[in-house]
Amino acid sequence: MSETYRPNEIYRVTLTGIFVNILLSAGKLIAGILGRSGAMLADAIHSISDFATDIIVLLSVNTTPTATKEEKPRYEYGKHETVVTVLIGLALLGVAIVIFVDSAHRISSILSGTAFQRPGLIAVVAAAVSIAAKEWLYRYTLRTGRRVKSRAVIANAWHHRSDAFSSIATLLGIGAARAFGGKWVIMDPVAAIVVGALIVKISIELVIPNLGDLLEKRLPVSEEHRILEMISSISGIQDPHRLRARNLGTRIAVEMSIRLSPDMTVDASHLVTAEIEELLRREYGPETQVTVNVEPFRPIRWK
Repeated sequence: MSETYRPNEIYRVTLTGIFVNILLSAGKLIAGILGRSGAMLADAIHSISDFATDIIVLLSVNTTPTATKEEKPRYEYGKHETVVTVLIGLALLGVAIVIFVDSAHRISSILSGTAFQRPGLIAVVAAAVSIAAKEWLYRYTLRTGRRVKSRAVIANAWHHRSDAFSSIATLLGIGAARAFGGKWVIMDPVAAIVVGALIVKISIELVIPNLGDLLEKRLPVSEEHRILEMISSISGIQDPHRLRARNLGTRIAVEMSIRLSPDMTVDASHLVTAEIEELLRREYGPETQVTVNVEPFRPIRWK
């Protein structure tokens, strides 16, 4: 993947999301006001939160510099997308909390006898259009995120999907309220609570693993053993040890010590370390950070 292809693809998919979210947010606000639907107004706010996360993704791409061929990327650069992913996960959690509070208030009001006016047809149409648009945007964004291997873009795709879920709950609630009226409007906040629980689940799945990456969590022991086996397969290397493999956001860093014959020239030692770097970057990606400390191997001589 070229140095310009990845950021260009991220910009393209994110700008598409911004354009769609602006149209949806404006359309839902108008539909909520004209259609007398509090659920549609809440759904519009959810679309606005999608717009905010789109902006965060754009900023993350803009602040992630590309290293030159003579300069290796610094460790902290790989964490920008991870930070953005955590922020998006927290934004999802915030949206879920708002849904819970608003739904609980509406349920309480309905059960206490407060009458709600039937929503207009425009609110039903807006909810249906939102579902179709956000599901398309989710699939398009997820496909692009997986292709360019961007956690931030993938997280943003799930935010689009959460908006589609919210619109489904809105459609069910508005549809029931319009069709039956009376206390049937309680279906809207009940469905919204179910959607809020799904959003919390997605938020946890985004935040917890990426917090581990930000804290530079070590790779699993099984993966470290695999790295040692790969290094040991290279000719001339003795006793690879002091391995430390950890996550650095979207890339990993591997530090280790190896022992080589003390008779080996500096040039030959360099070729061995270069082979290690090439092997690990081929396995874990071209941005893998590799640090190899070379020590002389002196076999024990028994007298």
